[in-house]
Amino acid sequence: MIKIRSLALAGAMMLAATSFADAKEEIIFGISAATGSLQQQTAAEFVKRANEKLGDKAEVKLFDSSQIGKDKELMQKLKIGTVHLALPSSIMSSVADKFALFDMPFLVADRKHLAQIEEKVFWSEIAPTAEEKGYKVLAVWENGVRHITNNVRPVKTPDDLKGLKIRTPKSTWRVKMFEAWGANPTPMAFSEVFTGLQTGVIDGQENPYTNIASAKLNEVQKYLSKTGHVYTPSYPTMGKAMYDKMDPAIVSVLESVARELEIWARDKGEAADTELKDKLVAGGMSYNEANRAAFVAASKPIYDAFAAEVEGGQALIDAAIALAPGS
Repeated sequence: MIKIRSLALAGAMMLAATSFADAKEEIIFGISAATGSLQQQTAAEFVKRANEKLGDKAEVKLFDSSQIGKDKELMQKLKIGTVHLALPSSIMSSVADKFALFDMPFLVADRKHLAQIEEKVFWSEIAPTAEEKGYKVLAVWENGVRHITNNVRPVKTPDDLKGLKIRTPKSTWRVKMFEAWGANPTPMAFSEVFTGLQTGVIDGQENPYTNIASAKLNEVQKYLSKTGHVYTPSYPTMGKAMYDKMDPAIVSVLESVARELEIWARDKGEAADTELKDKLVAGGMSYNEANRAAFVAASKPIYDAFAAEVEGGQALIDAAIALAPGS
């Protein structure tokens, strides 16, 4: 009887071991972006394509809208391995300061210019600084071109920002930018912005149309001012430790799919710009175009600070500007 029981137990253990070995590896992809935003749409497309190629090897599962953490928490979870993929954007300049190149106002002329900066500057000069901090960037996706909304007045020049409490991401350089323009920048997680605007804790915020629309900020904001002050990438990212120990065949799929979605995201973002602006105006927002020259003139101190405070900062600026159309 004991022998029979021992054999049965051994058989059960072997079956469990076989079932575990055959189970798909689960890859958790956590993002803070809201459902419907370009970042969320790109992440969902990534999950669809990656899972088709991964087959029985693994399955990527997406959790958006800060379901499993805001950006700062997700970055910590990447380090310890409880989240396998995240999609940081502006927060990356707080991880590695060279990422703040994309916080320089009016630096990126258009999406073709961004592609040139990625190819000639990003992978050689910026991405390695994330690895030094324990992160592996897989690709450069789009968050979008940022504009300002508020409840006090149209923003035509930096003078119109004076005294306004403007929510920014938790990016040191975005804070410096709005301070230079005379605003009172208030760093805050995006998931808290709607309530902050609704209750008057903040007067306004700055984001791409896709984020403004997906979060329904038109319901709590009166003025939409087209400034186009920053083009913000987003970065599908893994913890370096997880990247190094994951099955190379799985990592290869994740990387290749992430890179193939770069153009998809930019094309989708460009196509949506006019449509979403019109949707926001139809939703009750008052629209104006800001004086770009006035904002550019007020932005020089930010470039000077980046050149002085970030190692190789001036060389990065020069390299990016040299790649602009017509340079």
